Amino acid sequence: MSATTTTDLTSAGGALWELRPTTPLPPEATLGAAAISAVVPGEVHTDLLRAGLIPDPFDGNNEAALAWIGLTDWQYRTVFTFGGGSQTRHDLVAEGLDTAATIRLNGKVVASTANQHRSYRFDVREFLVPGENELIIDFRAPVTFAHEQQELIGARPHTNHHPFNAVRKMACNFGWDWGIDIAGAGIWKPIRLESWSGARIASVRPLATLDEHGTGLLNAHIELEWDGSTASEDTAELTISVAGVSESLTVSTDDGVTSLTLELPQVDAWWPRGYGEQNLHEVQVELKGVGTDSWNSRVGFRTIELRTDADADGTSFLFRVNGVDVYIRGANWIPDDALVTRITRESLAASIGDAAESGMNLLRVWGGGMYESEDFYELCDEQGLLVWQDFLFACAAYSEEDPMRSEVIAEARDAVTRLSTHASLALWNGCNENIWGWVEWGWREPLAGRTWGEGYYRQILPEIVSELDARTSYSAGSPFSYGDHMHPNDPRHGTTHIWDVWNEKDYSHYATYQPRFASEFGFQGPPAWSTLTSVVHDEPLAPYGEQMLVHQKADQGNLKLERGLGDHLPQPESIEDWHWATQLNQARALTFGIEHFRSLFPLNRGTVMWQLNDSWPVVSWAAVDSHGIRKPLWHALKHAYTPRLASVQPREGGLAVVLHNDTDVPLTAELRLRRLATAGEVLAEDVVSVSVEARGAGTYQLPEAIARPGDATAEYLEVRALDAALELAPAFGYFVEDTALALVAPEQALLAQVTATDDGVAVTVRASALVKDIALFPDRLDAAASVDSGLVTLSAGGEHTFLVRGTELDVVALISAPVLRCANDLLHR
Repeated sequence: MSATTTTDLTSAGGALWELRPTTPLPPEATLGAAAISAVVPGEVHTDLLRAGLIPDPFDGNNEAALAWIGLTDWQYRTVFTFGGGSQTRHDLVAEGLDTAATIRLNGKVVASTANQHRSYRFDVREFLVPGENELIIDFRAPVTFAHEQQELIGARPHTNHHPFNAVRKMACNFGWDWGIDIAGAGIWKPIRLESWSGARIASVRPLATLDEHGTGLLNAHIELEWDGSTASEDTAELTISVAGVSESLTVSTDDGVTSLTLELPQVDAWWPRGYGEQNLHEVQVELKGVGTDSWNSRVGFRTIELRTDADADGTSFLFRVNGVDVYIRGANWIPDDALVTRITRESLAASIGDAAESGMNLLRVWGGGMYESEDFYELCDEQGLLVWQDFLFACAAYSEEDPMRSEVIAEARDAVTRLSTHASLALWNGCNENIWGWVEWGWREPLAGRTWGEGYYRQILPEIVSELDARTSYSAGSPFSYGDHMHPNDPRHGTTHIWDVWNEKDYSHYATYQPRFASEFGFQGPPAWSTLTSVVHDEPLAPYGEQMLVHQKADQGNLKLERGLGDHLPQPESIEDWHWATQLNQARALTFGIEHFRSLFPLNRGTVMWQLNDSWPVVSWAAVDSHGIRKPLWHALKHAYTPRLASVQPREGGLAVVLHNDTDVPLTAELRLRRLATAGEVLAEDVVSVSVEARGAGTYQLPEAIARPGDATAEYLEVRALDAALELAPAFGYFVEDTALALVAPEQALLAQVTATDDGVAVTVRASALVKDIALFPDRLDAAASVDSGLVTLSAGGEHTFLVRGTELDVVALISAPVLRCANDLLHR
């Protein structure tokens, strides 16, 4: 039998696609009825943008002006040549269609689809002709289709303004409280024609684990598809190889799914970052005989358990990898670009690199987005970032009847089969906040007894995971308390989402929580200045300008930013100070929360902050904005997520320094404790010896001479390891907020000097008094510039060097406001 041959129908494969609207356009649309050139994979917005027919959807208030795109039906068309060949089967394979589509080949309907989140394969032998073939894919207007489906299946509660929960399309594509409403359509993943005979490998699930003795076990499950032309006595040979071990077996036409286990006694295990090496091994599957086919991927041998045990404090939530409990330092992940077909392996590598470099060891793929590309999971495998994968249900009630039920089942089976390969996959999670919504968000009355999704989260999804990926744990939702009669967001049990802080209360309220695991919490701040001003053009620029509010999607978001400053920082009087103060406050809020949660270890076993990344230029909870610029929050996370963390915390007997040593090496150190005047004088000093076991924590009460101020408004605490090689950053404690603290003006307390480097400049700052949260914003001079560190606090005599990469760097401007900022200057402007 000949091997499978592929006719690539993407633009990269040479296919010429055209795009046209098939319903009337509004007067504001300039497109007309003529077709334009399209790129596949792609989407309507990117094709229109490429043709110069629409402005940048992210710019100004173009979002509203382009809403007609989501109300329009669209058609993709191409013509390809088919040569026939000797194969007996010819399949049209579409890896992703967004969303409601009708496929026609040579004028005949092949199929209709209605799910962005799954792939499709159709036998098109009867539709093909030798020579030229016309392929047309018609897409329904996504917003119109969603409203139609809502009418058919019955309205159910949802957040935001479109009924995203009525269709299987990326929820945040319809807008979110950080996301642009850019609902579109398109052939968003590769499409091809596959021709084959005899048999093919339909899927492989190589579930790699370790037994109790450390022996690697590859439990390989291989699904075969036969073309129907083979005789009952025909056979094929399957060979599976991994890490120098291989095994072959003979399969007959009666075999649909074949399983076998390979043992690897000496295999090197895979570990999350900070706990060991990320050893990956290539798996190869070869099919020969009646059909020729192959499949390959990489696996990592490991065990990952989710422990949700009852204990004296409630219910635990912890990940145990290869028998070792892992403290989670993570972030929630959203699609990396609202126009998802622009996401590349390189852009993902940069964003996942942001996570790794900040000290994270887990990313949660949130349920209002999408199942990410293979590139995403491969990069997480390589970087040692555990992946918590939500099924795609978020902040809404969902119908459990057909047509949605069958789509959910097919989608889930598709996703679990594909992703089960990956070493980084740590958890399948049923939904985001929907169980909480049922309990607390007033859904029961409007639902009037109709289904809302519980059957998915409690039965269908866990059964699919158990069948296809039994090595991976499943959770019904987040937040979730792991008990039928518990509130799903009870901090004593399981996972907790903390949103009253952002929505209602000062960030000091984080200290009232003692969560076993905080899987969502966050605080907003604007993107980098260059990112913000690239899309917001209000004159004058102001927090409540028209275009500024287009790029602030949270309810009363900028009002909450102002309220959130509280007594921490003064209310700004200029837009430059508003930008700096709100960015700084965002960073401080998350630092405060994470340091408090880590100080509760081992009661608390992890934090997953909201959110790492942005999908467009917007005021949001992200640590890195959509242009890839790291906000002050990112630098704060790098401190708070460091393996060894010291923080000053209130305890029953007074102030204490709490140490969390999340390394394999015990921490033995001498800490210098000082109470200092903000102007520089040392008022009290002591040295304490500390010893913290590996993967442990310790609390050390501060002596009264250190902890009790003479003048709270002019004094602070510094805790510093005498041995800098221990990689324990200094901790600072304050008796009052900055608005009451006697901080010296920066022009009197800070000296900056610039020297050239090979790829930019080094900026060295020296302090003659306390200077808090020194930061550089070189993007104000060069949007492509970057800086290696931020939010540096210096006591008198301290110095720090920032390394800045960039080309258009005015040296004078670089060491002046608004490029060089610190907390002190907010109090003296």
